[in-house]
Amino acid sequence: MARRNDPFAQPIDWLTLLLYLGCVTIGWLNVYAAVYSPEDQTSLFDMSTNAGKQLMWIGTTVILIICILVVNHTFFDTFAFVFYGVMIAMLLLVLVAGANINGSRSWIKFGGFQLQPAEFAKMATALALAKYLDIPGVSLNKQKDLLYIGAIIVLPCILILASNETGSTLVFASFVIMLYREGLPGWIPAIGIAAVALLILALIFSKLYIFIGIVVLIGIVILLMPRYNRTINNLLSMGIVAIVMMVYVAGVDFFVNDVLQKHQRNRIKVLVDPTIDPLGVGWNVTQAKIAIGSGRLYGKGFLEGTQTKLDFVPEQSTDFIFCTIGEEHGFLGSFVIIALFVGLLTRIVILAEKQRTKFARVYGYCVAGIIFFHLMINIGMTIGLMPVIGIPLPFFSYGGSSLWSFSILLFIFLKLDSRRSSLMRR
Repeated sequence: MARRNDPFAQPIDWLTLLLYLGCVTIGWLNVYAAVYSPEDQTSLFDMSTNAGKQLMWIGTTVILIICILVVNHTFFDTFAFVFYGVMIAMLLLVLVAGANINGSRSWIKFGGFQLQPAEFAKMATALALAKYLDIPGVSLNKQKDLLYIGAIIVLPCILILASNETGSTLVFASFVIMLYREGLPGWIPAIGIAAVALLILALIFSKLYIFIGIVVLIGIVILLMPRYNRTINNLLSMGIVAIVMMVYVAGVDFFVNDVLQKHQRNRIKVLVDPTIDPLGVGWNVTQAKIAIGSGRLYGKGFLEGTQTKLDFVPEQSTDFIFCTIGEEHGFLGSFVIIALFVGLLTRIVILAEKQRTKFARVYGYCVAGIIFFHLMINIGMTIGLMPVIGIPLPFFSYGGSSLWSFSILLFIFLKLDSRRSSLMRR
């Protein structure tokens, strides 16, 4: 009989592990395909290439996973706020002594080793949120608790944004999924969705047409309201909502032209009009769509991609790794990869619902939300549905910080779940 305190005696969810291994293995092969040169014919294990270096990162990730599985599950609950504090300190350190890479001051360099704290900040924030929401008496219906939760999320966002890492900042919006599951009032995420929709509409259509649409929409809402709800206060509230929406729409031009930086403004313009400046700001998205579209149904075959091999697609092994998948494996290959992620996300949510502690459930939903947002934005930007904000595809994109952070994020949850599974077997 296995010892009660033996960490390896606690069962891990094998389906999630297999889905994870599938993502990492296929990701490694596609990193190799993205940088493969027919002339050089470099080996898959050549440590001078991205594929060889990624294999090294995979090896170090295995060590990290073993460390996570060895420690007691209470370690993550007990030190959740400590992890958060250390990560805030690292984000502050980046602002002072960070290395500037590709216009983003978000990296800490140790000789030839580079680490991006922003990638790990999401995991630390997820632990802090799980710890705070697990405190007895904390409720999302209390204004004070909402302010504390908002502060936990916003603080790292401000520090990451200050290092000019907009993409990583936007991913923190994924915590809304978990908060909604835990009882966040529906009108809060509804406001966020409406703000994004109005922003896009204001960039596409005339402001006058949008103003007319707002008036018509409010009018329809009032007409559909029961007569006993058509009080003076309610009508005034609807009028205020309409005015706020109009002011917001009117301020979109100022926000885009005077607040956003030039490269951020260009990304939004390309999103609205993909044909704008195809040889300049629209180059990345145009070439990405050509690469994916050229794969058609079955793809050109492994290592047979031309758009990536000839460097038409930028950042082939990192932000635009999905282009290699689409070009070489076509629609069917892309479908399989997306199905793999859907299976992983579904499994995480199922396990999260089975947790016996609120801490584990909240953290599980944070994991699912973060991976989902990365998946949606990364694939969306390669096909022109999302702005190009430079965030990695989980377990696929080349890079140690990305692979480490997502693996640690996932296996902390699997460690928490293993405790539940072991209790069920007793």
